[in-house]
Amino acid sequence: MTNNAPVITIDGPSGSGKGTIAKLVADRLGYVLLDSGALYRLTALAALNAEVDLADEGRVAEIAANLNIRFAIAGGEVSAVLDGKDVSRDIRMERVSMAASKVAALPAVREALLQRQRDFREWPGLVADGRDMGTTVFPDAPVKVFLTASAEERARRRFAQLQGRGGSVSLRDLLEDIRARDDRDMNRAASPLAPADDAVVLDSTDIAIDDVLQKVLELVQNRIG
Repeated sequence: MTNNAPVITIDGPSGSGKGTIAKLVADRLGYVLLDSGALYRLTALAALNAEVDLADEGRVAEIAANLNIRFAIAGGEVSAVLDGKDVSRDIRMERVSMAASKVAALPAVREALLQRQRDFREWPGLVADGRDMGTTVFPDAPVKVFLTASAEERARRRFAQLQGRGGSVSLRDLLEDIRARDDRDMNRAASPLAPADDAVVLDSTDIAIDDVLQKVLELVQNRIG
C-alpha cells in the first residue's frame, strides 16, 4: 500500500466489544476511525430499502459500489448518513444486522467495498474495526488485535443493550442469531472471520472494558511507539 500511516486493526465476532474498543483507542490516540461493519450495514439497509433480494450478488454489489454515504462526528459520537438521512439507529436493528451478515458473505460486495475501506487510511493513523481488517484489508498493519468472547456473553451484552433502548427480544433468540452469524462469518468463502497469523487474541468474556483498552494501548506502545 502506498500510504504508510500506521494502522491498528481490531477484528472479532459480533458482540465481542471491538467497536467500543476501537472507538476508545481512536479517541485516545487521535486516530481516524473506520467502522467497517457500518459499511456492510449501510449496504444491507440500502438493499432492504430498495427491496433487492439479498441473494442477488450482482445487484447488492452494485448498491455497495454506489452508496451515497458519509460519516459525521459530533460530541464524540459517529453518525452514519445514507442518502442525506441519519440512519445510525436503523443500521443497528436486528433485521439489518442479520442482512449485513448475509451481504458480507458475497465476494462481489466485499470487493466493491475494499478500496473504500482502504481510503480511510490517513495520518496520524487509523483504527479499523471489523472482521477481516488484519487479514485482507490492511495485512501490513503493525498492530493487529482479534477480540473475542463466548457466544453466551455476547448474547447477554446484546440483550442488555437492546433492553436499554426499550427493545423486546428473547435472549435465547439472540444467542441463536449470534451462533448463526458466527457460523456464516467463519465459513464464508471470501475473507472468513479468523485472526491474522500475527494478531494478538484477547478474550473479553471476563475482562472489564478498561482492562482490554489498557492491553491494546500497551501493544500499540510496543509496536508503534
